[in-house]
Amino acid sequence: MSAMASASEPSASVADRSPSAAGRWLGLLDRGIGLLVEGPAAVLVAVEVVVLLVGVCSRYVFHSPVVWSDELASILFLWLAMLGSVVAYRRAEHMRMTALVAMVRPGLRPYFDALAIAVSLAFLGLTIEPALEFALEEQFITTPALEISNAWRAAALPVGIGLMLVIGLLRLLASRDRKAAVAAVATVLVLGGLLVLAGPLFRPLGNLNLLLFFVGLVGALVFAGVPIAFTFGTATFAYLALATRLPTLVLIGRMDEGMSHLILLAVPLFVFLGLLIEATGMARAMVGFLASLLGHVRGGLSYVLVGAMYLVSGISGSKAADMAAVAPVLFPEMKARGAKEGDLVALLAATGAQTETIPPSIVLITIGSVTGVSISALFTGGLLPGLVLGITLCALVWWRYRGEDLSAVSRPSGRAIGRALVIAIPALALPFVIRAAVVEGVATATEVSTIGIVYAGLAGLLIYRQFPLRRLYPMLVTTASLSGAILLIIGAATGMAWALTQSGFSGTLATLMKALPGGAPVFLIVSALAFIVLGSVLEGIPAIVLFGPLMFPIARQVGVHEVHYAMVVILAMGIGLFAPPFGVGYYAACAISRIHPDAGMRPIVGYIAALVIGLAVVIAVPWISIGFL
Repeated sequence: MSAMASASEPSASVADRSPSAAGRWLGLLDRGIGLLVEGPAAVLVAVEVVVLLVGVCSRYVFHSPVVWSDELASILFLWLAMLGSVVAYRRAEHMRMTALVAMVRPGLRPYFDALAIAVSLAFLGLTIEPALEFALEEQFITTPALEISNAWRAAALPVGIGLMLVIGLLRLLASRDRKAAVAAVATVLVLGGLLVLAGPLFRPLGNLNLLLFFVGLVGALVFAGVPIAFTFGTATFAYLALATRLPTLVLIGRMDEGMSHLILLAVPLFVFLGLLIEATGMARAMVGFLASLLGHVRGGLSYVLVGAMYLVSGISGSKAADMAAVAPVLFPEMKARGAKEGDLVALLAATGAQTETIPPSIVLITIGSVTGVSISALFTGGLLPGLVLGITLCALVWWRYRGEDLSAVSRPSGRAIGRALVIAIPALALPFVIRAAVVEGVATATEVSTIGIVYAGLAGLLIYRQFPLRRLYPMLVTTASLSGAILLIIGAATGMAWALTQSGFSGTLATLMKALPGGAPVFLIVSALAFIVLGSVLEGIPAIVLFGPLMFPIARQVGVHEVHYAMVVILAMGIGLFAPPFGVGYYAACAISRIHPDAGMRPIVGYIAALVIGLAVVIAVPWISIGFL
């Protein structure tokens, strides 16, 4: 979930960068920090699973709820998010866009790589003091169940920021191209100084500052290859410090709020579930069954990818976990058949957008919680819209692969297909187990991931006889790293969303939407276009938290069914989230498939167009969303 595929320089270790004696010492310090952080991060993932599972068992099996389980899970979650962010930062696995950087002449690339580090260091250096202040203020708050100071939880923010600050400094000190590093630092200092000197000019500009900071500055940093999370954070900090009278401490509070919402605990747990499904052979069994049905037709494995993402989305609810479960199984064979890397990652990203409405989607749960729409109704209404977009993607696959040579591919017998089905049944049953647990009230949408983890573990041990213990620790560390990269973006995006709210932008948007002529059809079309942009810039959950309570009442007033509107909004946000150059979901697909983001830029245009056509069908035919309610 990172730039691992898009930035070779930042991904090099400190020792690799500088072979001198000083470089070796820097490398030892870097590895020491890695050992210090990765172990606790892995342990936190495992502990979160145990804590939530204890909560489920005590409540449903023993009918004696453990009142402190959610509180402990929330405290540990912020530590997991921050330590995971540190692991991702050390591994250079925070998402960044390098399409433009890759176009510059090779001699300039070290400068842009160093600039990405320098900007992130500037953000971390500016926020370390507010983070410490925030943690100190939290010491006066006592948690209700455990009755301990909330500073134990809030301390995760300055600790994580401080560790990333040290790692970033090590990266710059160990840089092989010292001139590029010095030039990058100088650039940040000069531009920062100019912004500070121009500070008195910003406040009179009012909401024009939104364009300057959240369009101009964000766009410049993203295209310069700065990681997305640090881009959002830097722009928000600059806006608060230079264009408002608000204390920058507010940004830390909003990041804390965005990263520690308990519903987001589903992210690392479902990421781990996705890795576990792959490690135990369950994903291979599901994909193998689909491949036995369709692998012998033109573009067959692309159809399998679309179908597998539809099925796996029902298992995990996390797009990162979905892609992590499917891509490693399918991509090697697809490459062997001649598929291009760019087309593979483009289709993977498109299927991520297509399956955003498949329950138990985290976005569905969030939209229900902030708007009051029935989550059960959203779960029911989400199945067909995803299928419609899947059909439009398959139509494009048919067109692109209509001339594929399959002379070397044999068609499996009916017996082979039946055998693949028998092997896949335990894996295919997992989505139904998860949905039943949520519907019957056995577990919440967050807790249900633990049931899936136990089920996958037992299936791997007892049925598939495939549970390599040696992979468990790397899986836990990978889960922490991926989750930290995701959650830091959500935290930074939450801060940016709050700044937009305080500026009055969200209220102005709602007023404009309400005044649109043309009734429900025009309202839905404009909403879709707006949420494509918002999904790209703000990321799904912060955009829903910000605009959901504003837009859903307007939808009801113009006669749009709330479930239908939810499907349109979620699919539109999904398209924005997985569409480059700003859509962070696209970079997640690139990181998981280990394919350079630039490779998929051209192929994804067609798939985005297919998704837009599918979205138009969902807008035009409300029955697709509400026909089974």
